[in-house]
Amino acid sequence: MTVILGLTGSIGMGKSTTGRMFVEEGVPVHDSDAAVHRLYAGAAAPLIEARFPGTVVDGAVDRERLARAVLGKPEAFKALEEIIHPLVRQDADAFVAENRQKGTPIVVLDIPLLFETGGEDRVDRIVVVTAPAEEQRSRVLSRPGMTEEKFAAILARQVPDAEKRALADFIIDTGNGMEAARDAVKSVIAALSPAETPSP
Repeated sequence: MTVILGLTGSIGMGKSTTGRMFVEEGVPVHDSDAAVHRLYAGAAAPLIEARFPGTVVDGAVDRERLARAVLGKPEAFKALEEIIHPLVRQDADAFVAENRQKGTPIVVLDIPLLFETGGEDRVDRIVVVTAPAEEQRSRVLSRPGMTEEKFAAILARQVPDAEKRALADFIIDTGNGMEAARDAVKSVIAALSPAETPSP
């Protein structure tokens, strides 16, 4: 049986880095952000162009043009989500099916908005990546093009960190350094790995 582990966390908590640690430990990870990038250059492009004309250039979605079309417009943002979320879910379902067929013991679905999109029903266990609020803030505000306003708008759309932690099966705190996070990843994998059946 394949255990489906949901990996989530608010912006700037270190989720992507934690996802890479699972990959380094041999656990396949489906990255929703990477799937969106692929879809923007593929199946999603004509659908987005039809809804937001002028946002596709040379067959791929121009992220800056799309941002201008939806930023600060809740209805437009919702329309974009209605296009992209089902496609990402299909991509993730195909990933899980392929790994089930191979008999992979654990797979990770990296879902940034797992709680916000009702993704709990798609996974068996949930890992929430966290960090102290001051560290989260400094990480996010050091990103190119990030402003206090953008950061506040992103946080407003996300379930608060404390609520996420309360709903988690496992918590990985990336504020304690890379090695501590890697040890936590190994502990999660060990907890989910089937116990060896002792020989009679």
